[in-house]
Formats: sequence, C-alpha cells, structure tokens
Amino acid sequence: MTSRLLPLLLFIATCALAKFPESFDRPLEVIAFGSCNRDELPQPAWPAISANEPDLWIWAGDNIYADWYQPADKKVKYTVNRAWITERYAAQFNRPDYTVFRKQTPILGTWDDHDYGKNNAVGDYALKEVSRDLALVFLEVPLSDPRWTRPGLYGSYDFGPQGRRTRILLIDNRYFATSPEAENATLLGDAQKTWLEEQFSESDADLHVVVTGSQFVADQHRWDSWGKYPAERRWLLDLIRKHQRRTVFISGDRHIHEISLLETDDQPYPIADVTSSGLTHSWENFPGEKNPHRIGEVFTGLGFGLIRIDWSGEAPRLELEIRDTENRIRNRCEIRF
Repeated sequence: MTSRLLPLLLFIATCALAKFPESFDRPLEVIAFGSCNRDELPQPAWPAISANEPDLWIWAGDNIYADWYQPADKKVKYTVNRAWITERYAAQFNRPDYTVFRKQTPILGTWDDHDYGKNNAVGDYALKEVSRDLALVFLEVPLSDPRWTRPGLYGSYDFGPQGRRTRILLIDNRYFATSPEAENATLLGDAQKTWLEEQFSESDADLHVVVTGSQFVADQHRWDSWGKYPAERRWLLDLIRKHQRRTVFISGDRHIHEISLLETDDQPYPIADVTSSGLTHSWENFPGEKNPHRIGEVFTGLGFGLIRIDWSGEAPRLELEIRDTENRIRNRCEIRF
C-alpha cells in the first residue's frame, strides 16, 4: 500500500499536514461542509467558511475533478491515471487559500464520481483502488484507521461525550455500486450495508450525520440520487426508523444548494437532507425541478452548508443553513427532535 502512495506521501511530508481530527472528545457545535470543487478555479468560499469557526469541515464529494480540467488560459490534454489524480489532489492540497483553512480546521470526507475518477462511474471503474488510496491520503486519514483495512472509502467517527455525541457516517456511493438498471441493483454493496446496520444498531450517539455524495431525500429528479436505488433507500429508512435514530443527511453532486425534509407518520423523527453543491462552480441557469420535500428556495450560486447543533436541551436542536461566499444565509431550516 505505502509503495503505491509514495509520490503523494512524499509531497505531503514537505508541507503542513491537513488537519485530521486530533481529538474526538469535544462535542460538535458547528459542522461546515461542501462539494463540487475544481482545483484550477477560484475558491472564494474558504474565508467565509472560516468566519463561522467550524469544529469540523466535511468534504461531501467531487472534492477534486480528475476527469474535468479546464484552466481559463490554456487547453490541457491529460489521461486520468494514478499520476494525474495525484497531481489534482496535490494542486488542491497546496492551494494557499485551502492551506490556511486546513491548518486550523479538522477535516473528514467522502467522495462522489468526479474525484472517484469518472463521471457517473460505479463499481466497475478500473482505477477505483488507486483513487481510494489517494483520497485517504489527501484526507490525511492515519494508516491505523480502519478505513485503510477494507475496500471502499466508508467510515465513521464519534465526537463528544454521551449525551452530546455525534456520529459522522461517511458513505461510499461509488466503489460497490452497480448500474441502477442492473438486476438487483445496489448502491452500497453487502459489506457496507452490514457495516451500516451495525453502526446504527450499536450506536450510543445522540445525533447521526450521514454524508453521501448523492441526494437521499430528494428522489424525484432524473439525476444521480438514492431514488435510483429505491430498495436500498427504503432499507436505510427502515433501519433509521427501527432503531429510532436522530439522523440528518449531507449531500452534494447537484451543483445547487437546497434543504429537503422527510416527515412521515411512522417515522419518530424528521429526516433532513442538506445539499450543498458548488464551491467553485454551480448550475446558475438551473431550470427548476419537482421536489415535494424542499424547504425554502434553491440557491444556485457558489456556497457551502452549515449544521449548528444546540445541546442545551434534552435533545439536540439543529439549525441547517446554506450560505454564500459572502457568508450570507441563503436558506435556513430548524430541526427539533
């Protein structure tokens, strides 16, 4: 494993390290997150994100674009391979604006298709083992972490003492997935489903934050979403309902920002999905689409998401926010469990 990663490991060793969480004892009160990020484009959001003093930053996918590179001043021919993906991660890691940010903010993350290596790629993608290793190195995941010992990028982390504990669940929606048109189509794969069931059934956390590259609640559009895998979407909803877990989803992928809320009579708690997609580029001419679960309006500019957690009551109270690069609130929703 280490020999495959030597070029990137040597590059990281020459500069200040990304800040993988050093302590998990402190409860999370401000979680910032975002997705859809190209290293060759301006990245104006980092100062605004920092102004909120997040306890944790979460990459929600498309953290780099291995398969899309268009500098404004030149045309570049490239082949997506280990060297090219390494170069893209190195370029993002060494950006001065991101360097300032990662020196002061703990970071976790998962991926979606473009950092996986190919648009809409699933489990038959030839470079998935290479891109998995490079993603873990970019995220500064220690070699002792269980995520290094199994295929895929999924993992979990608990923050805070009991009574104020948040479990972050990082989902891999690419490595094990089949085409949604395949017989017995899967998004997660058997091993990840078994792991996820254990994560919910054995958890003593007070809040569960599920990070997934594609949208979970908004399921009626034609783009990638859990709605393309209805059996596994129902399975996860049943799992959350069975164990009565307070759960909020973070998603990306769409190049828009929106908040969706799912409430049903047989569900003990509301399930929110905060989609924040567009750190460096967004769908400015978004034509609109049906989403009966949407709260507020879709924001189509550059921005990021925030989850603010108030632990002062018997149950956590959440403020879900979409903010722009000027740190202005563009959408907001309060969740009381």
